[in-house]
Amino acid sequence: MTSGGEGAFARATGREAEEGGADKPRYRRYQYELISPFCGPSMLEVGAGLGEFAAQFTDRRRLVVSDVDPDAVEVMKARFASQPNVQALQFDLGAGACLDDPVDTVVAMNVLEHFEDDAAVLSLLSRSVRPGGTVVLWVPAYMALYGDFDRRVGHFRRYTPATMRQVAQRAGLEVLVSRPVNLLGGVAWWAAVRLGRAGTPKAGVVGLYDRVIVPVTKVLDRVLPIPFGQSVLGVFRVPQSGHARRD
Repeated sequence: MTSGGEGAFARATGREAEEGGADKPRYRRYQYELISPFCGPSMLEVGAGLGEFAAQFTDRRRLVVSDVDPDAVEVMKARFASQPNVQALQFDLGAGACLDDPVDTVVAMNVLEHFEDDAAVLSLLSRSVRPGGTVVLWVPAYMALYGDFDRRVGHFRRYTPATMRQVAQRAGLEVLVSRPVNLLGGVAWWAAVRLGRAGTPKAGVVGLYDRVIVPVTKVLDRVLPIPFGQSVLGVFRVPQSGHARRD
């Protein structure tokens, strides 16, 4: 992924910063329920887009929402203007950005796959985290699901739990969690890739998925060991002795 911000949100997501896109409130809540137990009282979300996921974390003592795209940042500034504990800023990982005042947790949703040297970027992310804090990643899973959409939005790869652990270890982080999530979404995406239809998600399909499939997925996550999924959830601890360093 190259540095430079204008249009980055559209390139990475297939959406425009001015548009809301298909709403996925149940899916965002599903992600929140998986991720929030690992998040401390101060938090940075990198690649926050329009702030839709981050809006669930406004109870934090300090919340920094960021994106490389200045248009997306302006949307977030307006969205969170009434909340003094929330700061919106432009943050370019490709140019080596990190916070001067580190936080307890950095969250990056569907970000790492856009960078060729993912271990270097993960190490850089850790420098915005206090020693002992966490880096939480949500990344697309399994190269069998790689298709036209991945190519169009600039994904270098999709991950497995094993490859996610390997990247974290190369970045000098302790692995707390690395597991597949969203089993039914993974099956549906696999079928779409095989049929050549995994392009831009349609609003009607997304809405149906959010209403019907996500509640079932949440139940399966609770009662079954999930062997496969559309995404991988990774949670990593920054060493207490200092920021992570690449080998």
